Amino acid sequence: MTILVLMGPPGAGKGTQAEVLADRLGIPAISTGDIFRTQVADGTPLGQQAKGYLDAGEYVPDSVTNAMIRERLCADDTRAGFLLDGYPRTLEQVAVLDDLLAGQQRFVDGVVVLEVPDDELVARILHRASEANRSDDTEPVIRHRLKVYAEQTQPLIEVYAARGLVTTIDGTGDTAQVSQRVLAAAETLEAG
Repeated sequence: MTILVLMGPPGAGKGTQAEVLADRLGIPAISTGDIFRTQVADGTPLGQQAKGYLDAGEYVPDSVTNAMIRERLCADDTRAGFLLDGYPRTLEQVAVLDDLLAGQQRFVDGVVVLEVPDDELVARILHRASEANRSDDTEPVIRHRLKVYAEQTQPLIEVYAARGLVTTIDGTGDTAQVSQRVLAAAETLEAG
């Protein structure tokens, strides 16, 4: 059983690398961002609630996110493990995830952190926005999201580092180069 958390700022390539890593390990990649965007597109009550936060570059409240993750991690396809992309994002979410996993007699095996300079992140997200027409991807919103990430999510890296779980990956370069680094890190985690 493998339980991994993939972390990094917005635009670091977590979604792309989550797919590569999950495929390699044969486990589902669970992306809160994808789930929220689907809910918004479908016009569900959760989607309507999440849209305002997403458009402003804010995190969706922990209560909503935790309930969604709690439900998702009880699904049958997570029994052999899973990879989380975009969760946890706050210290409260770390505690909720720890409690949820402890109740299932499981724990996080490793945390892979993608690092990319801010200016490259902004350029990536603006490019993606022009291709996908995403309402949450304007430069002021992107800069705000990077600030929110630095304030609320980067401290989680320290929590997981204190547990000896963090592997940091250079997220610059083309997708294949980054994938090679991520897969090498996964092999190290599996061997450890």
